[in-house]
Amino acid sequence: MTAFWFAALAVLLAGPVPALLARARWTWQVPRAALVLWQAVALAAVLATLGAGLSSLTMLFTEQPGLPFLARHGLAQTTLIGLGTGFVAVVTVRFWAVAALVAVRTRRRRRRHREMVDLLHHRDASAAVDRALLGEAGARVLRVLTGPARVAYCVPGVGGNRVVISDAVLRELSPEEVGAVLAHEQAHLRARHDLVLEAFTVLHAAFPRVVSSRAALDTVRLLVEMLADDAARRRTGSLPLARALVQLASAPGEGAGGQGELRVGADALTRVRRLAQAQPGADRRPPHRGLAAGAYAAAVGVLGLPTLAIAVPWLSASWRALAG
Repeated sequence: MTAFWFAALAVLLAGPVPALLARARWTWQVPRAALVLWQAVALAAVLATLGAGLSSLTMLFTEQPGLPFLARHGLAQTTLIGLGTGFVAVVTVRFWAVAALVAVRTRRRRRRHREMVDLLHHRDASAAVDRALLGEAGARVLRVLTGPARVAYCVPGVGGNRVVISDAVLRELSPEEVGAVLAHEQAHLRARHDLVLEAFTVLHAAFPRVVSSRAALDTVRLLVEMLADDAARRRTGSLPLARALVQLASAPGEGAGGQGELRVGADALTRVRRLAQAQPGADRRPPHRGLAAGAYAAAVGVLGLPTLAIAVPWLSASWRALAG
């Protein structure tokens, strides 16, 4: 029965739990702690899947020899064990295959994107604004593109980070708003939010669609943007960032820039409302410490409790069977 409980836990953590957690709005108040909880749920789903497969295989090697396996356990339990083992095998193979495919495609696309923005970079555009402001992003990181669209995003990667911004943004946004945009994108690059999103993309693609929930991927994307918002508003304040978000979200060319790049304008309305609801002084101090502590505790529980309740007894029984 250990295999059954592991498989049930894996399905629960891959579908219903993320769908339920995605509806919660308290996560917007503590995005960093919420991301840790999301990562704990995802890791627990993977570990439970692997545990289901290993426990099914363990039964074949630790039981007393004698009657055939089907005669000892009956048709129903044998069928469940077979289905569970097959599910785990499919998910495991898909997980590693998808991980390799996503990693290769993402890095290839970002390399081409970096080459493109380096080629199209308009070096004279920095004269339109204060050079010291743009200098905060670093001369080797910032790329200014010419065009009527208001565009701002970052392209991370080991081959070199890029913050891409159009000269329309530099012309139409105030220096404070431009500074907020640059701070937001730099926060993405410093924290390597792209790796967080890549991991959840792999997990969503690895599990079959009947049990996986896209809510995890969508919610984590929003939380990542909120994390970068918090970093930016600590440097520039909430108001310049909110104004910049409104400008970029209403821009007709905001969707440009390549799928998978970290963008300022995504879910802008939700983020602007969140910035508007920030209490005075919240730009300089971390709020909701109790809520964050609860989220961290829940993350530990999601990883620890299944281990204590299922994995430890299974490991003990397997060890005794193998030793005997």
